[in-house]
Amino acid sequence: MIKLRSKRFSKSSSKVGSVAAGKSNNVGSKSNIAGEIKWELRPGGMLVQKRECETNGGEAMITLRVSTVSKCHDISIQPTSTFGKLKMMLSMVTGLEPKEQRLLYRGKEREDYEYLHMVGVRDKDKVLLFQDPAIKEKKLLARRLQVIRRLSLSHN
Repeated sequence: MIKLRSKRFSKSSSKVGSVAAGKSNNVGSKSNIAGEIKWELRPGGMLVQKRECETNGGEAMITLRVSTVSKCHDISIQPTSTFGKLKMMLSMVTGLEPKEQRLLYRGKEREDYEYLHMVGVRDKDKVLLFQDPAIKEKKLLARRLQVIRRLSLSHN
């Protein structure tokens, strides 16, 4: 539900009426007049009210606690990132490729295209990281084959 103040009772100089009519010239404006509504144009072409929680020209960062079987990692990431981007960051920390990772949040495995803020991820939330069992099994079989080939070459 959106609440807009009536112009008659408002002391601010917001341009609510002209924006609704599509005549706004303050898109992306950086002015600091008290009560003025700031607007931004999203990549999809949607005009939305600008968030107030910006830092250093970007969005606020959240810290996630990512737990593996034996370790915990604290990862700072933007809340509008995807789980795929989180996997990319975790690959640098854990050494597991993103396709080998399975992320669980609130008991459900999350897909790479899902956005953190859309599923309710907040600051200091916990995400579980597991290695994909099928890929883990393939790696184990590949290592066994390498050992067998080395032994067969050394006996010849």
